[in-house]
Amino acid sequence: MKLLSINVSKKVDCEYRGKTVTTGIFKKPVQGKLFVGKNNLEGDEQADLKNHGGKDMAIYAFSNDHYPYWEDLLGRKSLKYGAFGENLTVEGLREQNIFVGDQFRIGSCILEVSQPRIPCFKLSMALDNDAAAKILTSSFNCGVYFRVIKEGHIKEGDSICKIAEAPNSIDIRSMFRAFFDKQFPDTKQVLQAASQLQPLSKEWREKAVRRLSKL
Repeated sequence: MKLLSINVSKKVDCEYRGKTVTTGIFKKPVQGKLFVGKNNLEGDEQADLKNHGGKDMAIYAFSNDHYPYWEDLLGRKSLKYGAFGENLTVEGLREQNIFVGDQFRIGSCILEVSQPRIPCFKLSMALDNDAAAKILTSSFNCGVYFRVIKEGHIKEGDSICKIAEAPNSIDIRSMFRAFFDKQFPDTKQVLQAASQLQPLSKEWREKAVRRLSKL
C-alpha cells in the first residue's frame, strides 16, 4: 500500500439543517512531513472526541479506490483527497484484507488497526448529500481507524508495510457487516470473536457483547 495524501483540518462551525455544528471533517491535503502523535495527527483537530478521537481513533484511513464510485454517484469529476474526513488517503487499502490488530509501518511511525469507522451525518455535510452516511454504510467500504503504537513522522508517498498480525483476528469488512448487514451469514460467529478480540477497541468489544445479547 502507499500513502497518497495526508489530510488535516481545523474545527469549524457550520449550519446544517437549521443547527450550528462544530466539525473537523472538512480535511484538506497538506505537504511535507507531519508528526503522528498518540492522539492525533499534527495540525488536525477533532471536534467530537467521543466518536472521532482518542487513542483508539487517532488516525482514520480511507482508500482512494473508493473514490471513483462516489464521483459517479455524486456526479463530480474529481473529489479532492480528504473528502471523506480521512487523515490518510491510501492506495490499495481493502477492508477485506485489513485485520484488527494488524500493524503497519509508515515513515517512522507504527500504526495498529483498532476498528472500522461508523459514518455519521457529518459525512453527509462534507459531501453535500443527505444519504451519504447511509450509502457508505451499505457499501461496507468504511475505512479503518488506527491507534498509534509508535509516534513518528510520515509524508506523502510513503510506503505502508505490514509488520505484524494479530492471531485469530477479523477483517474490517466482516466486522462492519456483522453490525450493519442483515444478510451477513456469519454475524454470530464474528460477534463472538469480536467480544474477545483484545486489539479491537473497547467500545467495539462492548458493542459486540450488547449485540450478541439481542440475537
